Amino acid sequence: MVAVTLPSKLGGLARMLMHQKLLSEDEALALQAAASQHQSSFIAQLLQSKRLSPLQIAEAASHAFGFPLFDLNALSQDYLPAKGINAQLMRSSRAMALHSRGKNMFIALSDPTNLHALDDVQFQTGMTLVPVIVEDDKLGKWIDKLVEASDTTMQSLATDEDFGLELESEEKSNEPDPATLEIDDAPIVKYIQKILLDAINMGASDIHFEPYEKFFRIRYRVDGILREIAQPPLAIREKLASRIKVISNLDISEKRIPQDGRMKLVLSKTRTIDFRVSTLPMLNGEKIVMRILDPSSAKLGIDALGYEPEQKTALLHAVSRPYGLVLVTGPTGSGKTVSLYTCLNILNDPGVNISTAEDPAEIPLPGVNQVNVNDKQGLTFAAALKSFLRQDPDIIMIGEIRDLETADMAIKAASTGHMVLSTLHTNDAPSTLTRLMNMGVAPFNIASAVSLITAQRLARKLCPHCKQPADIPQEALLALGFQAAELDGSWQPYAPKEGGCESCNGGYKGRVGIYQVMPVSDEMSRIIMKNGTSHDIADQAQKEGVKDLRQSGLLKVKQGLTSIAEIEAVTNE
Repeated sequence: MVAVTLPSKLGGLARMLMHQKLLSEDEALALQAAASQHQSSFIAQLLQSKRLSPLQIAEAASHAFGFPLFDLNALSQDYLPAKGINAQLMRSSRAMALHSRGKNMFIALSDPTNLHALDDVQFQTGMTLVPVIVEDDKLGKWIDKLVEASDTTMQSLATDEDFGLELESEEKSNEPDPATLEIDDAPIVKYIQKILLDAINMGASDIHFEPYEKFFRIRYRVDGILREIAQPPLAIREKLASRIKVISNLDISEKRIPQDGRMKLVLSKTRTIDFRVSTLPMLNGEKIVMRILDPSSAKLGIDALGYEPEQKTALLHAVSRPYGLVLVTGPTGSGKTVSLYTCLNILNDPGVNISTAEDPAEIPLPGVNQVNVNDKQGLTFAAALKSFLRQDPDIIMIGEIRDLETADMAIKAASTGHMVLSTLHTNDAPSTLTRLMNMGVAPFNIASAVSLITAQRLARKLCPHCKQPADIPQEALLALGFQAAELDGSWQPYAPKEGGCESCNGGYKGRVGIYQVMPVSDEMSRIIMKNGTSHDIADQAQKEGVKDLRQSGLLKVKQGLTSIAEIEAVTNE
């Protein structure tokens, strides 16, 4: 076999086409020179010359390099990955993300010999690239379409197009004079609207605006996991921060200390989404985190939260009593607020007086008297609670018991004919009782006032469309906490599909609550009176049939709602 020697002056694609006898050496050199002269790509010059069609080039590249050939006409934008290639890099590298699976990203390109562009894409995404050959003309149209709709492009937002939404400040009377604000321009406002609306549509709970020295990124927290959504131009970070601060009634001239505010997005006449806004000065600007507060989440009903039937019965029985203290515990972001608001929504009746003290009040509930505590002005949880007791309350909700004074007031209120609901940051239900004792609350007060404690976590739900059976050895299931009698073959554990599908995020979609609902029984009260430990209380709870968090989580595995890996992560003991 005679070895074919290709001219070293020719670039990769030109050499490949000449090798396949689709171009002569002279034609390839001429096209390459023209591309250099006009500062365009070799493919652009080749297509302009009409020497070869886009399909011929794609077929030749696919055959030569062994990469699959794909027709972009069959692609739907809904199936594209949320985290792809940023707009600037898409244009410069002439590549777009098609699909991501695990650590692999399938990217569409027309020139697989452009190794420099591939390196740039791999550096930006941090993923292993799997090239897919496409026709250059279709690729160009898709890139233009994505760039036009991209979060990183401001020009498309500078039109007169309206999103049909309205951003409102919580206190319109405190709006700064628009004449003093250069940031009140349409592109920024519409960009913020788009970011907020996309977050709501994706089911995000938080939006993070993060400025760094070399880039500016926006991330959404979806199902408890942060995902990078966009990298807007670094130049707009200050305008973006200033506009958000204006709408949230914050001081735009103060950039040295953290600030907290609120804003709302009016979606329609019947639906408004509130946002809790927090700013934090950093080295390269102000980081802004917006917590999405959807009032409809408080009206989902207790059945939507994931309580087991016996847990639901115990909770409803406790909160429907005329007096007593019900505590909801768990780490930040475990859904405590939604659980409390769901209970308040159930109890909200014209015949009862409900008052809440929160920091801040997150979800407006008509018919409930909600107070924002303000430590700087002396309106603490304890001070608010003292005022509530002079306002003829039936039900009191305290956002969080942080100190002995608040704990004492809550227990006194629960012992004198009031139903009191509150939260604590503890790991499980039994340790909550010892935490109160460690705060200095007398054991007999705890035993007489606390009626029920709920500990909770949020676990990601498996996507119903792509979850797949998991083959797990029986020994491993026993080690996780399953009982031998449960492994009777009547149920099947499931696992997320690697990379997920177009309907989910990596095999998961949505979250479900995992609960330990522990009524404080007479025997538990006796243990508390004897200064028993949390282990003593936990042992007694097990004897009384109270499922701990791990047991409740394993029940969700049996029901096919979540995976064993997820339960291990959220109930790690």
